Amino acid sequence: MTFEIVFVLLSLLGMVIALILDKMRPGMVLFSVVVLFLCAGILSPKEMLEGFSNKGMITVAMLFLVSEGVRQSGALGQVIKKLLPVGKTTVFKAQFRMLPTIAFISAFLNNTPVVVIFAPIIKRWAQAVHLPATKFLIPLSYVTILGGICTLIGTSTNLVVHGMILEAGYEGFTMFELGKVGIFIAIAGIIYLFLFSKKLLPDARPDTAVPDEEEEKGENLHRVEAVLGARFPGINKTLAEFNFQRHYGAEVKEIKTRNGQRITEKLNEVVLREGDTLVVMADDTFIPTWGESSVFVMLANGKDTEPVPGKKKRWFALILLILMILGATVGELPVTQEMFPNIKLDMFFFVSVTTIIMAWTKIFPARKYTKYISWDILITIACAFAISKAMVNSGVADGVASYIIGLSQNYGPHVLLAILFIITNLFTELITNNAAAALAFPLALAISQQLGVDPTPFFVVICMAASASFSTPIGYQTNLIVQGIGNYKFTDFVRIGLPLNIITFLISVFLIPLIWPF
Repeated sequence: MTFEIVFVLLSLLGMVIALILDKMRPGMVLFSVVVLFLCAGILSPKEMLEGFSNKGMITVAMLFLVSEGVRQSGALGQVIKKLLPVGKTTVFKAQFRMLPTIAFISAFLNNTPVVVIFAPIIKRWAQAVHLPATKFLIPLSYVTILGGICTLIGTSTNLVVHGMILEAGYEGFTMFELGKVGIFIAIAGIIYLFLFSKKLLPDARPDTAVPDEEEEKGENLHRVEAVLGARFPGINKTLAEFNFQRHYGAEVKEIKTRNGQRITEKLNEVVLREGDTLVVMADDTFIPTWGESSVFVMLANGKDTEPVPGKKKRWFALILLILMILGATVGELPVTQEMFPNIKLDMFFFVSVTTIIMAWTKIFPARKYTKYISWDILITIACAFAISKAMVNSGVADGVASYIIGLSQNYGPHVLLAILFIITNLFTELITNNAAAALAFPLALAISQQLGVDPTPFFVVICMAASASFSTPIGYQTNLIVQGIGNYKFTDFVRIGLPLNIITFLISVFLIPLIWPF
């Protein structure tokens, strides 16, 4: 093996370990590895920076703003309230009304704001109708993931792979192309949740940190659940090192860690991590003050805290979203391309126009637009392109592909497709979906080139596998959000999520070669 191959392999191993240990944000971990490749001469400055100007990455950035505009319009809150049954109902009936619609919504909006808005409302509704909220919150996260795999814009991973395909010189995905297989996975997954979530998910686990009588005796103090975001200044510090009460004027009563532990004693010794949920006693000013701050992913106090703007704003935001989707879909048609030969009427074009209209019509506050973009995700995506390029430049992609082909040379591309799914899915459960796609894409390209087959099936399987993060709470941000608010344990995700991973694997490996032949 050459120096370049050894260097890249060791760097990638270190990257995976660093991501699993969660010592830094994923974006900084990947950027550090990219700088190493630059210093070793494996990447040129141009190759290092290409990802930062990639159309897919910038599309993801603007989709954050479009999703925020829809959120601030109040449309999502009104939708979920209409979906929730009024009066006596059952878990199955309630899920039947909610889950398909939520999956549809998440096919066109960023998953995180959907879960952030819906989770507290569903939990409050479940308590009102005397049903365990634990039967609904993990399914809420899962259906947003299932909906996201059905469209090009449903998840950032699809756009990342799409961008890499274009960079490699191939034709990318159309708006609904991934839905040819994604819709079958989504339907099967939703049916599975209908049939088994009630049995596999735990009954309600009551909050124990702050007894009701203590809450009532407090001077206008209320229990608030705060999910820590990436920008929380106390990440990787203990409560003793970071005085939460001094910074935010609220007292921490319980910590629900991202590993499923619930801690009520010796809180000052607990190291805070992104995704941990703090149960705090705060006054009525806490949520209005910190509700739009990026230090918390979600704040919930058992009350309706979402703004309810007028109907005109809600309808205008929804019309813009619909026109964006229709425009991108129609823009892909050959007749449209012939009518406008000088304009590329793709998703990038229409999301750009929609973002600007939303900003100038004050659907979201234009002065605060930088707050609504997850910069770490964007840096992760940009660096993913560079890492993929380094794997190709160094020969790692070809070498690993040759090794995998050698192991299964008697079985053909179908077995290699299955192996690629498993590798990508393991990475996405342990690190991040975009980093998993970055590692898997050059392997997919090298395998298809060495076999002399169409690479499209391998590209599609990466999209499905990288998004199918069901078995751990740490693999997907929405899983972390519902873990804290639902008081779930780590094993709850494994128990219900692992069969869903298997369902996704079986449908992908069976259907993808039929829809996109090798």
